[in-house]
Order: sequence, then structure tokens, then C-alpha cells
Amino acid sequence: MITVFGSINLDLVVAVPRLPSAGETVSGRDHQTFPGGKGANQALAAKRAGAEVKLVGAVGEDSFAEMALQNLRDAGVDLSGVREVGGSTGLALIGIDPAGENQIIVASGTNARVEAAWLDGSLRDGDTLMLQGEVPYQTAVGAAVLARRANASVFWNPAPVPEDDLRACFEVASTIVVNVSEAAVIGNRLGIAGDPEAFAERLVTPARSVVVTLGAEGVLARTEKTRYRFPSPRIETVDTTGAGDAFCGALAAALDRSVSFERALKEGVAAGALACTVTGAQSSAPHLEEIRRLAEQIA
Repeated sequence: MITVFGSINLDLVVAVPRLPSAGETVSGRDHQTFPGGKGANQALAAKRAGAEVKLVGAVGEDSFAEMALQNLRDAGVDLSGVREVGGSTGLALIGIDPAGENQIIVASGTNARVEAAWLDGSLRDGDTLMLQGEVPYQTAVGAAVLARRANASVFWNPAPVPEDDLRACFEVASTIVVNVSEAAVIGNRLGIAGDPEAFAERLVTPARSVVVTLGAEGVLARTEKTRYRFPSPRIETVDTTGAGDAFCGALAAALDRSVSFERALKEGVAAGALACTVTGAQSSAPHLEEIRRLAEQIA
């Protein structure tokens, strides 16, 4: 069982001819609306990848709330842990260029009001708790501590990277997943060389695996005894939004059903690649059958 404690947003997406620089306005012809938020994205991705998933988070008392939750309802994610609180549902403003690269601005809204206590009593021995960086960091640390007390594993994707002292969450995380830029930011803060190899080598422990996603170049990972490096399958990129969340959801789902770490990484890479072929952070999350087929092709 996977419990995701994280953000729930509505994404407003604009296709633009190029991403703007600071102070610049770039116009797109139209916009699209998608459910999003890293917590919700990863919950849906894990569910489509075959896991039983519960989402714990918050939405506002506004018209965005139901739209933000619709895909999760349709997929059968357990939403009994989602609370409606005063304020506005989280909102993300996303620009996408013709190569599928994106820029994102997020308004946290009610995601800033979640409480770790909402998890108390809901985690069990052998469960997985998934955390990201779009809820307050100290709240995420509190959630991780509750998980470890319940003997649940903690899957932490610190994205965006919190500005707090990250060591508290590192201490209780079982699996850490970052991309190249996040590894550089965290490495700089901890005095670690910014390259993925050094980052993974320094942070891996007997109780903690470290994964660095490399975009089109695939993934690098370390466990206590083994180094892994897998390429990404060749795909036609449409939109990279949500690729990292698809990777995390599929990886966590595979680990939750106790497959080998190597196989779980391949399924994560396959899911991340497939997500780049469809527009939207949630609509792009692939299903288990697709993931398995593509994972078989990863050497």
C-alpha cells in the first residue's frame, strides 16, 4: 500500500514558441487545464502502475477543487485522506516550448496548510509513504517520522528542493529521487560535488537508496552494494511535464510490490519516457501494461 502525502493543484498550460527569459512576455495561442500537483501526479502514476494508493492532502473551497481531483477519482485512488479547507486550491502556471521543455510557477494555496497529524494511525508495517517538496518541509519531516515509527518506508522526492536543512528528512528516507539540477542544488548545500555520481555515492547508506534521473539520458542509482545506470528509450518528446512524477510513481509502485531494485528502476525509466509522449502531467501517466512492455527493452 502506498500513501502519498503531498500537493494537489490545477495546472494551466500554455504552449509557447519559446520559454521567456526574466522580464519577458511570450504569447501562446491557447491554454489547456489539467489536474496536477506533485502529490496528486505521483499518486495517479503509482495507481496506474499497479499499486493501491491513498492520497492525503488538501483542496480549497473553490471551483478548482473538483477539477483537481477528477482524474484521481476516475482512477480509483483513495481520497478519504483529502480535506477541504478554507482558501484556494493550489494552482500551477506552465509554459511549454516546441521541444517539450517547460517553465512552472506554483501558487501553493491550501497545500501550505496540510498537517502531518492527518496521517496518524493510517500507516502500517510494510507500507510506503511518498513525499515531495510542494508541502511545507517541516510538515513533510513530521510525516516521515510517523511513517518510520509505523515501520513504513519513506520515498522522498525533494522537488522543488526545500530551502530548509534537509538532513532531517535524509535521516528517515528509504529512497531518495532527484533530477540532475536538484542533485546539484542539494549537493552544493551539503558540500558534495554536484555531479550525479558523487551525489549518489555520498548519500547512499545501508538503509537508503539514491536515484538521480538524467532526463533523456536515463537514470543513475546507487544502493549500498550496487551502482545502476540505464538509458532512456528513444521517444518523440511532446511534453516533459510530469515525466519525473511518472518515474517516481512507477518506481514506488514496483518497489511496493517487492520486485528487484533493478527492475523497479527500469519500470520507472519506462514510465518517465512514456509520459513525455503525451501532454499534461496526469494525462500522460502510463498504465502498467505499457510500462512493462517498454521496460523489457531497456538494457
